[in-house]
Amino acid sequence: MSSIIKLLMGLVLFAQSAIAQEEAQTVVEVLAKETQSWNGATLPAYSAGQPEVTIQKFTIPGHSTLAWHSHPVINAGYMLSGRLTVRTRDGATLYLEPGDTIVETVDTWHRGLNEYDEPVEILVFYAGIVDVPLAIEQEH
Repeated sequence: MSSIIKLLMGLVLFAQSAIAQEEAQTVVEVLAKETQSWNGATLPAYSAGQPEVTIQKFTIPGHSTLAWHSHPVINAGYMLSGRLTVRTRDGATLYLEPGDTIVETVDTWHRGLNEYDEPVEILVFYAGIVDVPLAIEQEH
């Protein structure tokens, strides 16, 4: 008799688990939806050509500064860890922490600075075109 009770209890627990899984809802949270980059400039129209989506994960060491660069394509990032300061040549500044998003500037010279001990990890999503570079480093 105890085997039958154990079996029935197991079936009840299994059924409750299945019902709970059916009731779970997918949650969608919009992290960014913009027509402008972080410095207020309107994003350009997409270029003609074969679209190419690229996703990159950057790890920027502590106490380091990226080279001045610009992006000829639209891109956006999501901060995973660390703290990053982004500055344009004209002095516009953005501070990013984990969970923050950035819709990057297009055709604007800028760079990132990690002024802290902890490395920065950021995922960057590019809406590019085949054979168009994702970034152009400024010559010294």
